Amino acid sequence: MKPMIRSLFIACMLPLCGMAQNNSSKGKAATQKVFKNASYRNLFKEAGYKQADIDKKVEKAYKDLFEGPDRIYFEVGDSMAYVSDIKNKDARTEGLSYGMMVAVQLDKKEVFDKIWRWSKKYLQHQDGPRKGYFAWSFNPATMKKNSEGSASDGELYYITSLLFAANKWGNNTGIHYYNEARFILDEMWKKNGTGNIYNLINTEHKQITFVPEGNNYNWTDPSYHLPAFYEVWAVYAKDGHEQFYRDCADTSRAFLKRTTHPVTALNPDYAEFSGAPHSTRWMPAAFRYDSWRVPMNIAMDYTWFGKDKAWQEGYAKRFQQFLRSKGIDSFEDQFELDGSRPEFVLQAGTVKKLRHSIGLIATAASASLVNREKQSLDFVHKLWNAKLEPYEDGYFDPYYDGLLYLFCLMHLSGKYQIIQ
Repeated sequence: MKPMIRSLFIACMLPLCGMAQNNSSKGKAATQKVFKNASYRNLFKEAGYKQADIDKKVEKAYKDLFEGPDRIYFEVGDSMAYVSDIKNKDARTEGLSYGMMVAVQLDKKEVFDKIWRWSKKYLQHQDGPRKGYFAWSFNPATMKKNSEGSASDGELYYITSLLFAANKWGNNTGIHYYNEARFILDEMWKKNGTGNIYNLINTEHKQITFVPEGNNYNWTDPSYHLPAFYEVWAVYAKDGHEQFYRDCADTSRAFLKRTTHPVTALNPDYAEFSGAPHSTRWMPAAFRYDSWRVPMNIAMDYTWFGKDKAWQEGYAKRFQQFLRSKGIDSFEDQFELDGSRPEFVLQAGTVKKLRHSIGLIATAASASLVNREKQSLDFVHKLWNAKLEPYEDGYFDPYYDGLLYLFCLMHLSGKYQIIQ
């Protein structure tokens, strides 16, 4: 390039460079504004535990689930792996996507990539009405899908963990995480009822569906309501639906107010979009296993975005007060919404029994991030002293109990964050 032409070229490009830098700065400023309320408290440290011991506890829980003799993570060849619900003898999108979220939060890239490759190969539909969605349950013994259909929470976690992976590791290390997240979202937005398959989110009610198929599109699961994830999508998905996702976050916050009991704070496993309990042919509505996740999800939204603090603090107080009234060392894991013992007990795997479950102990402790009362730390100490091990009768669930236990250790140690 001749000197004069080169000088003219540089002179013309400098303003453009300045504009690009200015736009980049504006974008970062806007993002920072969205995340301005994020506050990752280390509640274990506030409760008096040493940082070295906290780090060891989180790492031990991770190793128990992903590397130990009772692990739920199984490698397939050199490049794939799955997470198994041992008691139900399957791999499901719930646990696989949870495993990916654990991996991206704790910087376990190899584990993340292996779970994603397995999920994409064996569960994700690449054509037909379900294109982009995942079969929710798979039998690793027979290598066959137990169901072709989706469970909406799995996709919710897949998308969010992929967006976080793109932010954390970039898209040039073998997997284009952002494109994979966008593929799910873009295909979701094409669903219009063809083949009886719909959007993961009921677009009229702006609420997550129980299943995006048939009549199951018209009701929901309170534990699938993750307003914090929608806020993340509104910033990082960049698919033109930003306002819709922000609306969904606000709608979920309003829904949680309606579906939780005004005294006990308990919610049903399944609900109408109005918040009213939804019974199914397999069980009457009550607070059961899915419901354990609601206090953890509310704690996440409180910690990450803090947009509904007054109600969330009141909810956490009511929820912990109710469990304390049942005995902090003995509260059971299923209730009618008024707090009475359930007439119907949902079995876990092959076991039908009420117990003092570590999964609920964990999520109850996560509510201490929201309940600012000092006595709330009792639940934190309770979780610290809990052990992920078989119960006296031999029952052991390192999958569901274990993943909720690990998630809540991460939340309470400030290790579960928005990855910008």
